[in-house]
Amino acid sequence: MSCLLALDQGTSSSRAIVFDIHGAALGSAQLEFRQSYPQPGWVEHDPLEIWQTQLDCARQALSKAGLTGADVAAIGIANQRETTVLWERAGGQPLAHAIVWQDRRTVHACEALRTAGHAALIRARTGLEVDAYFSATKLAWLLDHVPDARRRAAAGELAFGTIDSWLVWQLTGGRLHVTDPGNASRTMLFDIHRQCWDDELLTLFDIPAALLPEIVETSGVLGTTDPALFGSAIPIGGLAGDQQAATFGQACLQPGSAKNTYGTGCFLMLNTGAQPVESHQRLLTTVGWRIGGHATYMLEGSVFIGGAVVQWLRDGLGLIQRAADIEALAASVPDTGGVVLVPAFAGLGAPYWDGYARGTLLGLTRGSGKAHIARAALEAIALQTVDLVDAMNRDGADPLTELRVDGGAARNDLLMQIQADLLGVPVIRPRQTETTALGAAYLAGLAVGLWRGPEELSAHWRAERIFEPLCSEDERSARLAEWHRAVERARGWAVA
Repeated sequence: MSCLLALDQGTSSSRAIVFDIHGAALGSAQLEFRQSYPQPGWVEHDPLEIWQTQLDCARQALSKAGLTGADVAAIGIANQRETTVLWERAGGQPLAHAIVWQDRRTVHACEALRTAGHAALIRARTGLEVDAYFSATKLAWLLDHVPDARRRAAAGELAFGTIDSWLVWQLTGGRLHVTDPGNASRTMLFDIHRQCWDDELLTLFDIPAALLPEIVETSGVLGTTDPALFGSAIPIGGLAGDQQAATFGQACLQPGSAKNTYGTGCFLMLNTGAQPVESHQRLLTTVGWRIGGHATYMLEGSVFIGGAVVQWLRDGLGLIQRAADIEALAASVPDTGGVVLVPAFAGLGAPYWDGYARGTLLGLTRGSGKAHIARAALEAIALQTVDLVDAMNRDGADPLTELRVDGGAARNDLLMQIQADLLGVPVIRPRQTETTALGAAYLAGLAVGLWRGPEELSAHWRAERIFEPLCSEDERSARLAEWHRAVERARGWAVA
């Protein structure tokens, strides 16, 4: 039992990686699943398809590694956060499609909460902005729109969970309904100070407590899998939201360390230690993990559309055939030729929190081509991250001296160089860029005693490449000013 199985359930695909105790990948598998957009601004997933693709990936990864369930010391789970599932306790069937974190259908409900004066309470208890991004208004919408859901919820017949809870329920054959503090802190229902569900917020959103999962440690054996799934019962030892897991996998274990993940969205996490830090720049205060009863807090900036803009260029516009093609296309021109793309397809996250912003393409001339648009897309990913770093600096955080990066788009050398240029600090890519899965594996390994403590994990982290900033301060300032002009034109668009 010398390996760890990490389940990395993301927004556009399910993935599984088998790691050895040194953090080396022994086998992996990845499967995309369907994205559903039933109305403008709505984004849904089929929870059963998520479960099936995740199970298939786990089995394939073990097979590729030449291992069986009996070889696995523990399973760690990392998951897309905030995505909301409502299912029947008796049969485990979902009552509706999952409402994805990108979904904007509850923007008006959030606006009503702010107008009624509830934003200060919600931020004080949860560390979050009032936004459709989080789970509470999504769950309330399901209870209001699925026939008979409110009665059944109050009677204890239904269960709510984010994707971590849904996967554990399936893995254990319905025996466990749990979540960890990091995932719970993304629901807008969890008091991050007292580390528990908040009765006042449950009343505010009209959500029965009977729906909620039990809070468990981020690292700790919470149960075992159904033996029928992998041939033997495997301990489940790690449970973390994808960004928390990536932060752990990047060994950002000390206050002041930070990482940025380039996935479907971009997520900048700064470790602030044992005390939550209140943001005055509309960043999020969130729980990173809780181990041995001790919570570690994060300051987070969330970008809704990061790598997803590359998917849009591929699937929506047909400018590229494969996501990896964008680097060569964007590198074929020296700059964007004045083109600026604001990918506010799901509104704008931090530090703007504008649910009415929409995607905007500006600066087009007859000389503009697809290469300029591709390069503008990469710049947009990097520029949104600069906004997050600037907001953290205004919140009083020590200026970053480096940025550790991970996620699929972090393999794009051009994007990483653009990021270093626009930030003005080195960008460091680790040897293992699948740090979300690695963090889940580390958390599971800690739970079963493969390491004495988190400090041992820092020795596993290694840099693969460092991207040094090359552009001048004047050029950096000019590009940021142009970006902010474009952002202002994208904001508030859907209101009209």
